[in-house]
Amino acid sequence: MHQSTALDILKTGNNVFLTGSAGSGKTYTLNQYIHYLRARRVPVAVTASTGIAATHMSGVTIHSWSGIGIKDELSERDLSNLSRKRYLTERIKDTAVLIIDEISMLHAKQLDLVNTVLKHVRQSEAAFGGIQVVVAGDFFQLPPVGARTETNRDKFAFMSAAWLEADFHICYLTEQHRQDVADDSSGSEYGLTLDSILNQIRQQTITYDAIDALQATQMQDIKQNRTRLYTHKMNINQVNERELDALPGTPVKFSATTFGDDKLVETLKKNVRTCDELVLKVGAKVMFIKNNSELGVSNGSMGVVVDFKPLKADKPEGIKLPVIQLNDGDKVMAEAEEWVIEDENGEVLASYSQIPLALAWAITIHKSQGMTLEAAEIDLSKTFELGQGYVALSRLKSLSGLQLLGMNEMSLKLDPLARGADRRFHELSEEMVASHAKLDEDSLDKAHNNFILKSGGTLSQAVIESYEKIRKKRQERLKQQNEKKEKLGNQVTDKSSSTLLETRLLLEESLSIAEIAQARELSQATIMRHLSELKKQDPSLACEHLRPSDEVMTQVGTAYIAIKAANDPNDFDDKGNVKLKPIFDYLRERIDYNSIRLALIFIGP
Repeated sequence: MHQSTALDILKTGNNVFLTGSAGSGKTYTLNQYIHYLRARRVPVAVTASTGIAATHMSGVTIHSWSGIGIKDELSERDLSNLSRKRYLTERIKDTAVLIIDEISMLHAKQLDLVNTVLKHVRQSEAAFGGIQVVVAGDFFQLPPVGARTETNRDKFAFMSAAWLEADFHICYLTEQHRQDVADDSSGSEYGLTLDSILNQIRQQTITYDAIDALQATQMQDIKQNRTRLYTHKMNINQVNERELDALPGTPVKFSATTFGDDKLVETLKKNVRTCDELVLKVGAKVMFIKNNSELGVSNGSMGVVVDFKPLKADKPEGIKLPVIQLNDGDKVMAEAEEWVIEDENGEVLASYSQIPLALAWAITIHKSQGMTLEAAEIDLSKTFELGQGYVALSRLKSLSGLQLLGMNEMSLKLDPLARGADRRFHELSEEMVASHAKLDEDSLDKAHNNFILKSGGTLSQAVIESYEKIRKKRQERLKQQNEKKEKLGNQVTDKSSSTLLETRLLLEESLSIAEIAQARELSQATIMRHLSELKKQDPSLACEHLRPSDEVMTQVGTAYIAIKAANDPNDFDDKGNVKLKPIFDYLRERIDYNSIRLALIFIGP
């Protein structure tokens, strides 16, 4: 199926499974649909099964968005507690389209939980509470992590009850956009490209020429900044420790800090890919393990430690933090991040704080999912899971970037259940193409427009053109920033200042918080934080159009004074400022969270 056909089907509002081989344009097609919806003011939630995939889509994880967290089951009490989280229920009720990328890595149980939560919150027995759900991915990727007793049949999302209930329209993309077909000289003597080899693996019709072409890469001299992919964690730890020890210079140690219940802290540690004692040196190859939109890094962004500097230049005696030169050339400073577990009232039960980095000379194939690599040294000689070889090879753009150290009998095999499902998906997609070909343009336009109006969107050309104008301006600013970055050379890029400037420019165009969030493809909470910082920097900031009504300002101001007078130490942060939560609890029946936060920004310190 072509991308244009898939877009036409997406626009009808039917639930869709968008699939295809690595590099077939799934993410591109999703982004095209997201822009289409946002231009027409249709509320769309963009999520993914993993952090790095979520960042590719400028979204969040489905676990966070839906409130299921790391749970495998929800009791009636759990559902009741979720229903009391106003910000969560409003988010779910306001959403017309839910997108979940990298669906192959979402456990069947968790997809069922998302279905249950949406039905409960939206008080609807329709699949996923009646909203359009678009899932995307490739089930030839590795299955989700599950219990040892579980088979892939238990884990694959397409085996869940929610999948059957959703009745997905299948859109199987067949065009290739990642692998460099034109310049893939490594396999030329065998008449093969990486794309053709991957297709052989998908169809399990692997030829001797394909195996020879892969094995011939063992002697290739690929770039020094290659990534090494291994099947087992043990290999990675050995490589990373050896490479770190080989570096000259003084090691710098960063110790984690924890708070709360010991068992909950241990749960956090298991889900965070760092260590209690992180040791780094200049020259260390590292990977970020947490998304940070302010820095422009994701869970999986890679780079090299080039320096250690204090957070504030005017305080050289402060703790020195690692400066990372990312693979795209940007330099950013890695500050400590916090991972938390909260109760249903938002109170922190446990926290874990550490520099969000892991050594990355080598990573597991599992962790590489969602990445696109220029060059990789891959060892498949100890493959123990079906699909590992396909995932590793499909990270690359061409054979010229591959150095394959070894394979075993399982390396190029795929899960039979995934193969059978893929064949069926292909057949259903072909049926969809045939059905689509019978529709005339007027019928399609009518179906598209009906869905927009049903979803609370607009067909106003003025609104659509305004969105496209803002999007174009943003692209121009990004281009200017990239040009400025090239001129700065080796200086550390102040991404926080740059991202604040982008928000300020949109504020000056009198856009709402929601419109700025859509234009910048960030969350409203992030834009609200930008507004707070900009207002502190410049009290005369042009943002009066966002000022809440006098009634709201009065109520929030009164609550602020009352809480301050009560002088409960739990209501204040470490700087003596009243926390947002007590004010929200005080006013939650009358004023929504965002209005309270906006009012506090205008009230000031």
